[in-house]
Amino acid sequence: MKIFFAGSIRGGRQLVPTYQYIIRFLKSRDFTVISEHVAAEGLEKVEAKMTEQEIYEKDANWIEESDRVVAEITVPSIGVGYEICHAARHKKPVLCVYQEGTNASAMVLGNSTGYVTAKSYSDKNQLEEILLEFLNSREV
Repeated sequence: MKIFFAGSIRGGRQLVPTYQYIIRFLKSRDFTVISEHVAAEGLEKVEAKMTEQEIYEKDANWIEESDRVVAEITVPSIGVGYEICHAARHKKPVLCVYQEGTNASAMVLGNSTGYVTAKSYSDKNQLEEILLEFLNSREV
């Protein structure tokens, strides 16, 4: 199963260790993460060499190729929000995870399209349980 992972890039990189953890966990369960670059240190410098159009086309195509999307939304990001909407528009199941106590976006939490699910987590064990429940579910 191909997973598109979304996490903040320009909105703030303070959760890179969490992004790395999520991606390692997904890969350890034999899921293919087609956007693992999101967890790379120094990604901002790499993307600075790309045009906005190239970034958009790459991410949009990957979302459309994916089976499901996992988005870490603790750090607010316009780009991640856009990726969530793009995925839902293409009828991709989306799981948005965020650290408990975070003031997550009402636009994400209130989404009732049936394609977007948002869940908070308090620790890595709970995060893993949420990820597995979503990825092993056959429902959209």
